[in-house]
Amino acid sequence: MGENIEDFPSGFAEPVIIIGAGCTGLAIAHGLNKVVISIIQQCANTNRDVRREYGQLCVDPHTPTKPLDTLSFLNGATSEVMFAPQIPYFHRLRRSKLRALLTQQLDIRWNKRLQNIVYEADGNSVTCVFGDGQHITGRLVIGADGARSTVRRLLLGPEHSLNKRLPYAATFVQARFNQDQALFLRSFHPLFLAAPHPNNRFAFFGLQDAPDPEKPESWTFFFYISWNSSIEAQDAEVRVFDDAARLKQVKEMGKEYAEPWKSAFRWLPEDQPVWHFGLAVWDPREENHKWDNRNGRVTLAGDAAHPMTYQRGQGLNHSIADAGKLVEFLRTYIQQSSAISNYEEEMTTRAGEEVNLSVINTTMLHDWSKVIESPVFKSALTRQS
Repeated sequence: MGENIEDFPSGFAEPVIIIGAGCTGLAIAHGLNKVVISIIQQCANTNRDVRREYGQLCVDPHTPTKPLDTLSFLNGATSEVMFAPQIPYFHRLRRSKLRALLTQQLDIRWNKRLQNIVYEADGNSVTCVFGDGQHITGRLVIGADGARSTVRRLLLGPEHSLNKRLPYAATFVQARFNQDQALFLRSFHPLFLAAPHPNNRFAFFGLQDAPDPEKPESWTFFFYISWNSSIEAQDAEVRVFDDAARLKQVKEMGKEYAEPWKSAFRWLPEDQPVWHFGLAVWDPREENHKWDNRNGRVTLAGDAAHPMTYQRGQGLNHSIADAGKLVEFLRTYIQQSSAISNYEEEMTTRAGEEVNLSVINTTMLHDWSKVIESPVFKSALTRQS
């Protein structure tokens, strides 16, 4: 890709350097390829999965996405349906599958770690300096390197680039079960369930992978419980909790939940891996979060630009929206500086508002009194009664 430099539009002879090969960076790379801007992709992750066709990206490729599906919110203590909105084309994709598909036909440089960005005196070029000593010069650097973005830190410094920690934590599980157990767990909904709990907790349960519809023991389920946890408590637990302690902690919480969480946590083996972390956000609209794009030579996208909490499920949506808007503006504006400035204005307004909504939503879902007084849940419960 990018061999025919003479065929590129005027002003785009130098490559675009994308830092990060997650879904956001890869989607941008494909979009830019369509407008014949050369791409160099940088990433430190060498885990490259088998490439799949788009139809195989869903968690269950054997079950087509419905034109209209129901996402049920249950009372976590009783399994009573509290709210069941109908959602059109609710796609449950596996990020690993999407990422594998998007790695196709790109010039990806693996095992690179960004150390510095140098803005050349010509006002147009920018050079990335990597840990292996290599320098790569291009016309634009796009930081799509995740919630703890190195590009963001280089743009704003260690203080203003830090995520804002929230007083909530979560433990996640991906697990398989025997045939009878898997069929029981999936009987509540073939794809997903959510449940606030009177003890001020929130849980999600969903299918993660179903490679063989005839072998339930091959299915992988994804589920978690999140809860109120002060920053001080999070820091104290980090010093003393290992994986076994995290598993024990969340299994105890699971005992207070109704099905399917109660059985799912109870059936986990004692050596089951878990993933635990505190919730954090970064709002690009804040005054100290405004970066200098150096005449349109550097910008951010995806979680690097707007990490948010996940209960609303909007993180990937906004990351893909970033990719589409960035490519659109680079196609529309003759001057790259105008394209980047207009992209950043649109992105910070749109995604910044979603960061704020994600925090409001997370706060509500972990406070039972707010859940039952929420206009959405309250109207649904009134209709049921």
